[in-house]
Amino acid sequence: MDTKAHTLSRVRWAIGINGALSVAFGVMILAWPSISLYALTILFGAYALASGTVQLVQAATVKEGRGWMVFSGLLGVAVGIAVLVWPSISALSLLYVIGAYAIATGIMVVGGAFWLPVSGGDSFGLAMTGMVAILFGIVMFAKPGDGALVLLGLIAAFSLVTGISQLVLAIGGQRIVEHDLRHLPGAHA
Repeated sequence: MDTKAHTLSRVRWAIGINGALSVAFGVMILAWPSISLYALTILFGAYALASGTVQLVQAATVKEGRGWMVFSGLLGVAVGIAVLVWPSISALSLLYVIGAYAIATGIMVVGGAFWLPVSGGDSFGLAMTGMVAILFGIVMFAKPGDGALVLLGLIAAFSLVTGISQLVLAIGGQRIVEHDLRHLPGAHA
């Protein structure tokens, strides 16, 4: 397997694992609507730490895109550790941390759409996932005083949308679309 194909395979694995972690985080919030601030803090810290660790492990196995993966991984690990070390964080502070993490991650994901060895629809999907993260972070900063259930729902929705997008990208969103287009009635081979 050539270097570019190996890198693409490792990047897809990292995106897929992070997508599964994001979906699990969103499902846990939805399944536990009366989650305490302390439990949400621990859950988010564990999610950010696990996501960052996945990025760092995958970065150790690639050459192309390594800097992007290392930076992304270090961000996740740093945010995860900071939140886990400070479990008594206020609700407002936690929302700001989540918002800042989403914006920083979104910027890196949009950059990754250009730096990583993905192309076409996958690159576009990666960029759109990053834009959703940035918009989510902006909303968290703009409306931090809204009701707790609304914000939990927003965090869960963001996690689910991002996670599903990442899983589709990991599988190969462009290949899925091309396969579906080839099998439409009247499509030419």
